[in-house]
Amino acid sequence: MKTVEKPRLAWAITGSGHYLRECIEIIDGLEDVDLFLSRAGAEVLQQYGYRHQVAKVFQDKTASSVPVEMFYYGNYHTVVIAPATSNTIAKMVCGISDTLVTNVYAQAGKCGVPSIVFACDTAPEVESEAPRDNMVKVYPRRVDLENIERLQTFEDTTVVSDMQQLQAAIQARLACLKTSSS
Repeated sequence: MKTVEKPRLAWAITGSGHYLRECIEIIDGLEDVDLFLSRAGAEVLQQYGYRHQVAKVFQDKTASSVPVEMFYYGNYHTVVIAPATSNTIAKMVCGISDTLVTNVYAQAGKCGVPSIVFACDTAPEVESEAPRDNMVKVYPRRVDLENIERLQTFEDTTVVSDMQQLQAAIQARLACLKTSSS
């Protein structure tokens, strides 16, 4: 595999419905995006009935997460992990890369590719969408909130806690890329 002329954005989805609809809307408004789905992410998309417009989708179907090799060839300029479950955040904080999404995060870090993470559990009380248009209250555990704090200290990682911050972080990153390529 050779280096591409125009790197793309890698967007990873985990198994949460928390603002999933809004994440799909953002994805569909962007150009040059590849989608990486954890097994749970693929299930949740189907369960919620959401559709995206992304042409290139990678699913967690190989033990060694084969698609991550593309990071070594410069195929991606940014990783967005949104929404990110507390399970995924915990694995990322501990350096565990045993799913496609956690492997994407690890390889991006090893290749100096910045990551933007929209964590689901960022406050002591969160309202989240459940399947079939139900809203539920979720009360993240102390360990979940502590893991978010730890992840915020990681190099090349921006952690956001709402849709406005996610949009702003993505737009800032894209603007930075435009400035550096001019």
